Amino acid sequence: MRPHFRFAPYSPFRSVYIHQVAAYLPAEIITNEHFTRLNGLSNEWITERTGIRARRKAAPDENTNTMALEATRRALAQAPAFPAADIDLIVGGTYTPHDTIYTVAHAVQRELNVSDIPVVSISSACSSLLNAVEIVEGYFAMGKAQRALVVVSEHNTAYNNDFDTVAGHLWGDGAAVLLLSKERLAPADLHVQAIRTGGAGNIGKADQAVTLKPVERGIVMPFGKDVFIHACTYMTRVTQQILEQNNLSVADVTYLIPHQANLRITKNVLQQLGLPEERAVSNIEELGNTGCAGAAIALADTWPLLQPGNHIIVTVFGGGYSYGAMLLTR
Repeated sequence: MRPHFRFAPYSPFRSVYIHQVAAYLPAEIITNEHFTRLNGLSNEWITERTGIRARRKAAPDENTNTMALEATRRALAQAPAFPAADIDLIVGGTYTPHDTIYTVAHAVQRELNVSDIPVVSISSACSSLLNAVEIVEGYFAMGKAQRALVVVSEHNTAYNNDFDTVAGHLWGDGAAVLLLSKERLAPADLHVQAIRTGGAGNIGKADQAVTLKPVERGIVMPFGKDVFIHACTYMTRVTQQILEQNNLSVADVTYLIPHQANLRITKNVLQQLGLPEERAVSNIEELGNTGCAGAAIALADTWPLLQPGNHIIVTVFGGGYSYGAMLLTR
């Protein structure tokens, strides 16, 4: 079935800027040889099918919240024009929570000691980053906030089964934080020119392809081929859609930051778009699939390379078949 894209009319009067991005990665590195010892999957087999050579694993005293707090500290340390006391909105995204009640967003609020502000936690699988930024966009548009912190953090190894030969070798841990403002604070700020998100939970095997039921078996992916097909389709089309709606062509894209799920997905999307491989930002080789934090970590890595006039596309696809694209300009 051909996906239908029913977006709200494009508005040119967006006022959202990313002032700083920072990431945190656990110190422990798990190479593919770990899975060779456990279940016989060779380094070559894993690399050929996923592009993954290594991934990070949180220490016993780390979790989704602690990684988020460290990323928050790093972001604020790099942003003297963005004091913690000025933050009036926190949005957190994760599908691997440490606590489903005292959420990652609440943990960040406690760290910052900022009272009486909106604190929102969401989960749309690996698409949560874009939905979180979209929530900020809404609060800014309604005049309910001016300085926001978006935190995305995943503790995949807390839920993963390493002995699962289908998907046990895919996952890594990490966190990232974006500081966003309604007005430009510095020349290097990225303008969030447009965001488009959607859900495709009624398509294909969206209800079964990737699931995380903590009371059962944790993360499983029994229908990886279905994920692959729809990820390639939706990430490509939503990218084309957002470029068209902003009067840009593929040639205008400086960097494409895709969801870091599988290197073959990235290459397929690049091929469909007609973009050379050097335009894509990829960290999956060394970090594995870090869920909704992956694209934000990649943006943090790319931040020092960005120049005035650059156009960056972040495009994502997640389990449950949520998807989206975000256009950033400097």
